[in-house]
Amino acid sequence: MNQQQNYQEIALEIKDLVRYYGDLLAVDNLTLQVKKGEVFGFLGPNGAGKTTSIRMMCGLLKPTSGDVLINGERISSSGIRNHRTRVGICPQEIILWNKLTCYEQLVFMGRMYDIPGKTARDRADQLLDRIGLREKRNKLVSTLSGGMKRRLNVIMAIIHDPEIVVFDEPEAGLDPQSRIMVREFIQQTSGKMTVIFTTHNMDEADRISDRVAIIDRGKLLRLDTPENLKKSIGKGDILELGIQVTGDIPLGIAEDKLKEDGFSLMKTENKWIIKAMDLVPQIPRIYKILESEGIQVSDMNMRENTLEDVFIHLTGRRLRQ
Repeated sequence: MNQQQNYQEIALEIKDLVRYYGDLLAVDNLTLQVKKGEVFGFLGPNGAGKTTSIRMMCGLLKPTSGDVLINGERISSSGIRNHRTRVGICPQEIILWNKLTCYEQLVFMGRMYDIPGKTARDRADQLLDRIGLREKRNKLVSTLSGGMKRRLNVIMAIIHDPEIVVFDEPEAGLDPQSRIMVREFIQQTSGKMTVIFTTHNMDEADRISDRVAIIDRGKLLRLDTPENLKKSIGKGDILELGIQVTGDIPLGIAEDKLKEDGFSLMKTENKWIIKAMDLVPQIPRIYKILESEGIQVSDMNMRENTLEDVFIHLTGRRLRQ
C-alpha cells in the first residue's frame, strides 16, 4: 500500500513524539496511528503521559520534537487553526458557562466554530435529545447535576461535527445510567467520526474499543485489539484464591511447587492468582499442594483474562500519584 492510499485509512498519526517539561521526559518517542472511524482507547496509569500526548495530538501543546498528522497533513501549535473544525475535545475538567442554558451552550459553541446559526440550533436540539437532556434544554447549567454537566460537556465536543473527537475520561463521576448513555453515545458516534478516549475503567475500554494503546512513562507498551491484548499475556483460565495462613508457615515452598507444576502465579496481600490452561480439572491438585503446606483457601473465583489483567501485567501494581 502506498503512502497516499494509507492516509485514506488513517485519521491521525503521531511520529516519534517527544515532550519535555524542563528535565522531565513526559512523552518518549511515541508513535502510533488511529484509523478512520474507529474507537481508539488510550490507556495508562496516572502520570503515564496520556493527557500530554492528547494535548499534542489536538495541537494544544507543541511537542519538543516529533510530528502530528491529521489525514496526512502535519499540524503544529500554530497550524491547528487550519484544522480546528476537524477536531473536537471533551476535557476531563467540566468546562461550561453557568449563566447559559444547555441549548445556549451548544449554539454558542457552534457559532465559535463558525457553524451557521440554523445549523448550530438544529444540531443543539438533536444532541440534547441523544444524550437525554431534552427536558433540560432551557435550564441554566448552574441548576444541573454533576452527571448532567458531564453529559453536556460530552456533546459540546461534537457540535461542530468534527472528523476526530477526543474524550478525556468522559465517564468520570457518572452514575451507572449516565455511564451507559455516554457509552452508547460514543458507540453511535464511531464510524461517523474517529473517537479517541482515555479511561481508567478497563471494562468500558474493553466493551467499546476497536483497538487499545497502553502507555507508561511516556512510552507505548502495547497496541492491539482488546481480544488480542487479553490473549497476549497467555491463554488459559485465571483462578483467584483467598489465602489464610496461621503461624509462621513458609509460603515459598508452596509457591515453588505450584510453579514446578507449570502454574503461573501472581500474589497480592491476601490473594493468590493462578493461571493455567484447562484449569478446572487441576483445581484439586492446587488445593492438595496448598493444604500439604498448611495453607487454607478462604474463597475461590475463576474467570477469564480481562483487559485489567493486561494493564496490570504491563504497568505493574505500584500505586501512581
